[in-house]
Amino acid sequence: MAKTLVIAEKPSVAQDIVRALTPVAGKFDKHDEHFENEKYVVTSAVGHLVEIHAPEEFDVKRGKWSFAHLPVLPPYFDLKPVDKTKSRLNAVVKLAKRKDVTELVNACDAGREGELIFRLIEQYAATEKKTAAKGEDATLGKPVRRLWLQSMTPQAIRDGFAALRSDKQMEGLAHAARSRSEADWLVGINGTRAMTAFNSRDGGFFLTTVGRVQTPTLAIVVEREEQIRKFVSRDYWEVHASFLVEGGTYAGKWFDPKWKKNEEDAERRADRLWSAKEAHDIAEAVRGKAATVTEESKPTTQASPLLFDLTSLQREANGRFGYSAKTTLALAQSLYERHKALTYPRTDSRYLPNDYLKVAKDAMGMLAASGMRHLAPFAQQALDNNYVKPTKRVFDDSKVSDHFAIIPTLEAPSGLSDAEQKLYDLVVRRFMAVFFPSAEYMVTTRISQAVGHSFKSEGKVLVNPGWLAIFGKEADEEGDENGKMLVAVKPGEMARIESVDPKALKTRPPARYSEATLLGAMEGAGKFVEDDELREAMNEKGLGTPATRAATIEGLINEKYMLRDGRELIPTAKAFQLMTLLRGLGVEELTKPELTGEWEYKLAQMEHGKLSRDAFMREIAEMAKHIVKKAKEYDRDTVPGDYATLKTPCPNCGGIVQETYRRYNCVGKPGAEACGFSFTKIPAGRAFELDEVETFLRDKRIGPLQGFRSKAGWPFAAELALKFDEEEKNWKLEFDFGNEADPSETGEIVDFSAQQPLGKCPKCGGRVFEFGANYVCENSVPTAQHPTPTCDFKSGKIILQQPVERAQMEKLLATGKTDLLDKFVSMRTRRPFKAFLAWDAEAGKVNFEFEPRASKFPPRKGAPAKAAPAKAGAKSAAKSATKAPAKAAAKAAAKKAPAKKTPAEKTVNRKSGPGLKPSEDLAAVIGAEPVARTEATKKIWDYIKAHGLQDAKDKRTINGDAKLRKVFGKPSVTMFELAGVLGKHLAKE
Repeated sequence: MAKTLVIAEKPSVAQDIVRALTPVAGKFDKHDEHFENEKYVVTSAVGHLVEIHAPEEFDVKRGKWSFAHLPVLPPYFDLKPVDKTKSRLNAVVKLAKRKDVTELVNACDAGREGELIFRLIEQYAATEKKTAAKGEDATLGKPVRRLWLQSMTPQAIRDGFAALRSDKQMEGLAHAARSRSEADWLVGINGTRAMTAFNSRDGGFFLTTVGRVQTPTLAIVVEREEQIRKFVSRDYWEVHASFLVEGGTYAGKWFDPKWKKNEEDAERRADRLWSAKEAHDIAEAVRGKAATVTEESKPTTQASPLLFDLTSLQREANGRFGYSAKTTLALAQSLYERHKALTYPRTDSRYLPNDYLKVAKDAMGMLAASGMRHLAPFAQQALDNNYVKPTKRVFDDSKVSDHFAIIPTLEAPSGLSDAEQKLYDLVVRRFMAVFFPSAEYMVTTRISQAVGHSFKSEGKVLVNPGWLAIFGKEADEEGDENGKMLVAVKPGEMARIESVDPKALKTRPPARYSEATLLGAMEGAGKFVEDDELREAMNEKGLGTPATRAATIEGLINEKYMLRDGRELIPTAKAFQLMTLLRGLGVEELTKPELTGEWEYKLAQMEHGKLSRDAFMREIAEMAKHIVKKAKEYDRDTVPGDYATLKTPCPNCGGIVQETYRRYNCVGKPGAEACGFSFTKIPAGRAFELDEVETFLRDKRIGPLQGFRSKAGWPFAAELALKFDEEEKNWKLEFDFGNEADPSETGEIVDFSAQQPLGKCPKCGGRVFEFGANYVCENSVPTAQHPTPTCDFKSGKIILQQPVERAQMEKLLATGKTDLLDKFVSMRTRRPFKAFLAWDAEAGKVNFEFEPRASKFPPRKGAPAKAAPAKAGAKSAAKSATKAPAKAAAKAAAKKAPAKKTPAEKTVNRKSGPGLKPSEDLAAVIGAEPVARTEATKKIWDYIKAHGLQDAKDKRTINGDAKLRKVFGKPSVTMFELAGVLGKHLAKE
């Protein structure tokens, strides 16, 4: 029998569709990846299952960062599965190809991205079949119809199925969706590779990413920082007075009733004076004088804020709890997917569909009966007083886009984490508040006049809290920060000025962006656009979407364009350099929200058939060519920009050091020629910050610093030093990896007398000091008191890119363990990880110790609790990695066959195989205990990294110290030889 395959965007929507269709289409059977009855097969994606990429024959692998291979303009795009959802994609494709499936229904979200998700799945299924045309023309040859839903009530879903749209009707939206995706790819790839090629052409590798959304977002932050840096504080004065009447005293502040706003000077205010004399003259004139009093009191109301969309929820959570946008999205997603407690969070709407009145009442009923004592009484009050009514502030179909506002579902959650509970409460309180009456205030404005000078006093009293009661605000609440009661003044009563105080103040620069304010700026980026049509196109769009803004901010931080300092977001030197480059090359459009506005305007035209997809993509291709051409043909020595003059003089001649685009150069003393001193701004792909440069010039050394990259792209950390070159008679920048000659071999006496020890050596009880790039025991190097070394304790100041601060080594020596450190980077996977550094007495060295991980999921009801281990023991990263496949295999085996019950006392731990005995030379490095070959490799790499033995110029070469030279049989080996060398030193017992 012929069946229709319905593909929703999310599993929850698929379930809603099944529930809605069951009364009219019959019962569905549930399968692993789909639901099915005699007429329908219903399945879902989980967001984007497929992404676009350049076809293999047009994708440059080697030399892709060279201008020679730019611009990248593939004639069509291939598709590749998103790795983490590949199994879901395979399941959907398998259903789409079933012979009994004769029609497809696109039930993805009603919008551009929903259209794209379905189209790419269909194209992938057809392309995989190898019988269709390349590119977007590939289809399965089965009819496609579109389910267009803005409400998820059962009746709305049934109505949607009764009015399915044809594939032809959706063609414009499909073209717009594809065009946006491909345009982002073309601009991002060509822009990033062109800027990277430009910044790397003098040597090294300086990854410089750009994008339609991320670069204008960064520009907003950089422009604010430029305002802060250029801000010149101005002195101003306010005059504050205290007035005495029969009822008591009240405060007032001088103001000019004739003042008018000055568009050219935003710092001028009605209550500010710009000279100390004027402020003191006013104070002297009114001191002790009588004042006439007039006042006006009027009631005012304050309605609750609208329901949350994702951006407003992220802003609120950042302001209240300090949660990052990424954290808030993850919590909201968990409350939606795992706990089923919130509706879909990735929404840009703050309204509900008109037919959701009953759903809202049912949700309020759930809250009233939930037993949540801090919320239930207010939900019950809303029901008792019939607060849930059809109002345009809540229910408005015209303001519901792909999704509606975030509200609680009909399921009361349990087992929430503290952070999840906070976010859930935030959404529930906002949901209840939007139906409650407005808060009512009495606002009093009092003007006191004495000898021609006016003073203003304001009072605001909460009369009826309304919705504010949900947040703990009550009428006449003592200490309420929003309210201030003024003492009563009788009609005609005169006030006497008891005291008057001129206060000297300073204007402040604009505040840096926090995630909350940056999200708001991204959401309202259209206000920065001057063109009316483009601004209208960006209306309610902004930069990015609610679902992608958090990722954009995190991406800018990961690319080292911004850093978090508390709740502030601060742009780095790399960010300023990018803005200087784009402005200097004449491709400033990449920094402007107008680009998004222009795209949105043209994509809207495409949706309505007024602009062809080919015409739009030709413009995008021309833009990509323009960006590459500007970067490729720029031939001047520097890029114009607003550059700094350093405070620290040139170390060679004492002249002035100035910044250019690529370097810091000495320009000489006034009237004298430059001495030629110069060094790069971006050594090994890491840009200097201004304060770092000043420190570097002053101390001729800085570090260790992180974020450097080798020519092969490997990250590393190092110190930088200015060293005098005798041949050139000038100072040069050099990397210092601390590879001093080993004093235990050279016999050179080391003097620690000027240092304070960090603690006692865990091996021999001697004192531990800083020495070069390491912390060493005084007995491990020749000293005047102990000329023959007898200990070998040494631990690096940088381990796997994690700087080990002096305080942390002191803690390790005192307690056996550091704090949890979070910037280690695995040599194998290049991924960051967290660990403690701990003294491993058995191995006789500092080792990693990992924090015990609790399960992310609460135990099932009735499941026995697992005993927690008493202590998380020290272990290597390799050991923890080898356990994962074993767990996965055991899980798979458990699925295939029923487990046999075995008494716990008979359980035997299986070993992976006999250990190999290290040779005497290798045992001196990794210990004498039998080890697996992988464990031996891990231990020797730990030793190499801890002792900084990778060659500074060629990271693939390992220089042997006294111990390793015996293992290698020569002074050095390459990393590719290491496995073979180890094999010679490992033997079965």
